[in-house]
Amino acid sequence: MPSNVISLRGVRTHNLADVDVDIPKHRLVAVTGVSGSGKSSLAFATLAAESRRQLYSTMPAFVRTKLPHDPRPEASSLQGLTTVVVVDQRPLGTNSRSTVGTATEVWTMLRMLFSRLGEPSAGYSPAYSFNDPSGMCPACSGLGTVTDIDGERMIDRDRTLNDGAMVFPSFAVDSWIWKRYVYSGFFDNDLPLREWPEELVQFLLHGETQRPPDPLPRFPRSAKYQSMVPRIRRLLVEREAKPGPAVRAALAEVTTQRPCPDCGGSRLAAPARESRVHGVSIVDLGYRDAPGLLEFCGSVDHAWARPLVEQLRLRLESMITLGLGHLQCYRGTPTLSGGESQRLKLVRHLGSSLTDLTYVLDEPTDGLHPADVASLVDVLRRLRDHGNTVLVVDHHQAVVEAADHVIDLGPGAGEAGGHVVFHGTPAKLRKADTTTGRALRTGVRLKDALREPAGWLPLRGLDRHTLAGIDVDVPTGVLTAITGVAGSGKSTLAGELAERHPRFTVVDQSQITATARSTVGTWLGLADPVQRAFAEAGGLPPKMFNPRSEGGCPACRGTGVRRTDLAFLEDVATPCEQCDATGFRAEALVPRLAGRTVLEVLETPVSALPGYVPHPDVARLAGLLEELGLGHLACGRTLDTLSGGERQRLKLARQLDSADDDLLVDEPTAGLHPSDTRRLVTLLGRLVDEGRTVVVVEHSLHVVAAADWVVDLGPGAGEHGGHVLYTGTPKGLAEHGGPTGRYFRAALDA
Repeated sequence: MPSNVISLRGVRTHNLADVDVDIPKHRLVAVTGVSGSGKSSLAFATLAAESRRQLYSTMPAFVRTKLPHDPRPEASSLQGLTTVVVVDQRPLGTNSRSTVGTATEVWTMLRMLFSRLGEPSAGYSPAYSFNDPSGMCPACSGLGTVTDIDGERMIDRDRTLNDGAMVFPSFAVDSWIWKRYVYSGFFDNDLPLREWPEELVQFLLHGETQRPPDPLPRFPRSAKYQSMVPRIRRLLVEREAKPGPAVRAALAEVTTQRPCPDCGGSRLAAPARESRVHGVSIVDLGYRDAPGLLEFCGSVDHAWARPLVEQLRLRLESMITLGLGHLQCYRGTPTLSGGESQRLKLVRHLGSSLTDLTYVLDEPTDGLHPADVASLVDVLRRLRDHGNTVLVVDHHQAVVEAADHVIDLGPGAGEAGGHVVFHGTPAKLRKADTTTGRALRTGVRLKDALREPAGWLPLRGLDRHTLAGIDVDVPTGVLTAITGVAGSGKSTLAGELAERHPRFTVVDQSQITATARSTVGTWLGLADPVQRAFAEAGGLPPKMFNPRSEGGCPACRGTGVRRTDLAFLEDVATPCEQCDATGFRAEALVPRLAGRTVLEVLETPVSALPGYVPHPDVARLAGLLEELGLGHLACGRTLDTLSGGERQRLKLARQLDSADDDLLVDEPTAGLHPSDTRRLVTLLGRLVDEGRTVVVVEHSLHVVAAADWVVDLGPGAGEHGGHVLYTGTPKGLAEHGGPTGRYFRAALDA
């Protein structure tokens, strides 16, 4: 085997159809193809997973127990692998203590700097950390916000404790928490709270934690009494628990958040807030964007600090290069988009001196303006030129054409995909008869006729976040695109539009939960009519046709496989012998519809499902999925096997099916191939023709060209954005001199 390639043979992961392919080392390689064609299966579930699995196997057994266990990919041979660095779009974390500053280590460097140069000094570097007891604000524990709990909304004074006077879901009658109160001996459980002395009601809500002096016999011997508000604060607020939907909704009703009055939202204790370097506090720097921090670096000229400042400069310049210059250190990582999270992870690798690595990136252009994509391409080339292999799963034309080698998968999605339909240079791909090749040749084109607005939605004095007190009118009855560089205020403008004009159903970028037990059918509600249809045909209860319920094989719990835990070794999965790997009980597979069992129907593409289950909901959803290019998905396919683009459109399908309102969609083309983007544009156009107003926040120039109206923000990001640069038709945008206008004009001329 040549030493200059990664050789993959007989790859059968997910929908890959016995793929053989060589990936040249030390090159920038783009993996392309329609959504669902097998790109992620090849790059992540095969190459990256096997490299990581073999690397982890070299570590001590104790260490391996703490690491994730990647299953062995289905392949005949994987040779020439190197250590893989995966830079995906998974969120950096949901912890409210995680910020851009901590994720990039910029805040760590600033803390070190202030611990040496700050006057008056707060102490060692932990004294400048809001995640350390010595540096965090004692009033808010370093969170920057305080949560007020309205205890009065957690009770019903007309009820007794036995009748559910504590109306917050966590205190439901007969729950273990409820028993802590009714058996405490403090209260008359059969007397309505309205008849209690007021001080006793306040004791129920806010009383001090203590051991009851005279509890009832069923009160736990070692337990203490804790009033309602402190208990909810401890269990749900301070621990940042993830309760169920009912508790989350109830918590939102009884809590309000506001900036901490002691630290003003800065998270830090007074000594850290008062410390200065050249008259600037670390709090001031926390609210600056990357260019503002670079300006501060230029004022620090101390011999010992130069190496530290140089590292700080490198991180900040990398952020700017990756289109993240608008982010502030205090920005919480849970508020970042998938694309921003991925590029923030990439910041940490740009200063690395390691070589002969394989970087695998998942759609790094998501959320990037065309002006920022050119900078991203430069970063990818820097990683390659440092002696690494860079494998990029992406659809953006600029990335594909900048690659040294392209692997194009297809020809379709799902079972119609999984083949290598082209591999070679970008120049040859442009001439190839593949979906990607044709998309590269077609380019961006303006549509012939524009719709006329039916009316206007006024927005006045918008000054939230980066918006600089702008006024703008959004037309109704047409397709409007909100454009601008990343961080220019697009999502903020969209949020203001939805808040001031609540006629819109909002489809944001949040990811749907993808587990091995959730399926396309359960997510969309298709599973219920399928189960009811088989129940009527077989005279059995509907639950009998649900593998996650009564119809599931008891041996494998409806999964079709049995897993053996080998501790520090990876789990061994073997087909379940009792159900023959179907996941169903034998009696569930007896009834048939049109000659097919429930298992066979669930494995049928959704587009063919109405032929077996003639239900109006099934027909409507099947047609909608076909329009979105998801007709190939099987009803029983688990969500964890879908690509990012497929999940995004699946979420859009559910929103479209459940509401007839106007639509406000944030970057609907994330993860979509240009051919899928055109299909999506056609669907959005149909919705407008049916009378809806559709507003999209987008970077895709294909969507901009298909819009009737454009609102362009900029000119830059953060403090340099937030202004309306242009409003009007797409043709007028092409004649405008802003960043979007320049790239749009170049795309139309190509």
